[in-house]
Amino acid sequence: MAKRAKNIRSQIGVVDLFSGIGGLTCGIRQAGLEVIAGIDTEGACQYAYESNNTPAKFIRQSVEELTGNDLNALFGNHRYKVLVGCAPCQAFSKYTNLSIKEKKRKWSLLHHFARLIEETSPDVVSMENVRELEDYDVFDEFVDRVHRHYEHVSYSVVNCLDYGIPQTRKRLVLFASKLGPISIVPPFVSPSEYQTVEATIGHLPPLVAGGQDEHDPMHKACRLEPLNYKRIRASTPGGTWRDWPKHLLADCHKAESGETYPSVYGRMEADKPAPTMTTQFFGYGNGRFGHPVQDRAISLREGALIQSFPPNYNFAPKGHPLPYAATGRMIGNAVPVRLGEAIGLTILNHINTSSK
Repeated sequence: MAKRAKNIRSQIGVVDLFSGIGGLTCGIRQAGLEVIAGIDTEGACQYAYESNNTPAKFIRQSVEELTGNDLNALFGNHRYKVLVGCAPCQAFSKYTNLSIKEKKRKWSLLHHFARLIEETSPDVVSMENVRELEDYDVFDEFVDRVHRHYEHVSYSVVNCLDYGIPQTRKRLVLFASKLGPISIVPPFVSPSEYQTVEATIGHLPPLVAGGQDEHDPMHKACRLEPLNYKRIRASTPGGTWRDWPKHLLADCHKAESGETYPSVYGRMEADKPAPTMTTQFFGYGNGRFGHPVQDRAISLREGALIQSFPPNYNFAPKGHPLPYAATGRMIGNAVPVRLGEAIGLTILNHINTSSK
């Protein structure tokens, strides 16, 4: 049985569209599948993608220029072709501030994903995105196009906590298959086993704002201006800026419109999961990203761990300067690794069962 399962795995080839630094690829590989390549326009992702996911190759190319022939050449002689990806989700996220023009271009990437599915005809497809995508016509159009070629299509909003990811993040996950019905594997953990902030980052050395661990350049916290230092000291885990003395309030908080943003300038709670990691998680004023007990925002390494990246995941060559904000953005943009693992296990179990 073990030999047969190994033989099936060797026959499955996966290509990851919009791969970024490799969160989805890493998870799929942890599930035991071979990822051939990750494709993305962000060249800065190449080092992290390739150094952590050997032998997968990073291809810097836009899906707008990519063709089915390109993908089929990558799949080569693999018996089962699997195409996965997470089209850039800022256009659909509630956290976005993109212009209408920028949103429309992001929407078009989903159309290109559908086009590549049609041109490549993979055996299995998976698409992951923010849950808000389900509310847009572009998602209905995507599903309709996939349904024209696949009898078996399913999608659901999954709670990342159920898959061992220590953050309150919900994601839309779609599968399509030529082989039979397919849906995501059951949760990895029960609610009583949800991972907390303390369990995830509590073991790391303490830092001060602006400090860096001498052994890990990723464990670095951004500086705080004197006013923000006073603000974080006045913040309690799970609290909001409404708990501050009046002299610490920003002008935007005093305005009526500021009442709708209670989660900025907040601290995480040690005994609960973290909030959703965004591309700005490393900044204290950008959400509830204050460390639960230390007077600082969380570090890049802490954000990566909350995104369920392995603790030894490399983001820059040793001895090279780490682009702080760019690295944080790439971590926040990534598919949580353990969600990628759930997607990979779903695909592996499905193909293994369907091939019997």
